[in-house]
Amino acid sequence: MVPEDLKYSTEHEWVRVEGEIASFGITHFAQESLGDIVFVSLPKVGTSLAVGDVCGEVESTKSVSDIYSPVSGVVVRVNADLDSAPETVNADPYNAGWMVEVSVANGVSGLLSAAEYSQFLDGGV
Repeated sequence: MVPEDLKYSTEHEWVRVEGEIASFGITHFAQESLGDIVFVSLPKVGTSLAVGDVCGEVESTKSVSDIYSPVSGVVVRVNADLDSAPETVNADPYNAGWMVEVSVANGVSGLLSAAEYSQFLDGGV
């Protein structure tokens, strides 16, 4: 369950790039590993992020995990729907469960393709 049209980080975030906007969230693997998600904390609009920055948290019935920014840029929008329905990340991590949109004027780099991410999950990268 690794959509072909996305890019991936080794921290289990996915990225969808549309022009100068990159949206991201956690992968199916990440949400499945966490279990039932009960709370999501996201950065404020206007926050500058660099690749690898901790930019939020996902709390599940099992644990609390950091969200790492897979891209550099400025936060232009967050998924406020997750405030009242964090379980959306479990149900639909690649669409309705998106987390953050970032303006990425310099593009994105260093991310894995779907095939590379699948290989990473299998222990091959």
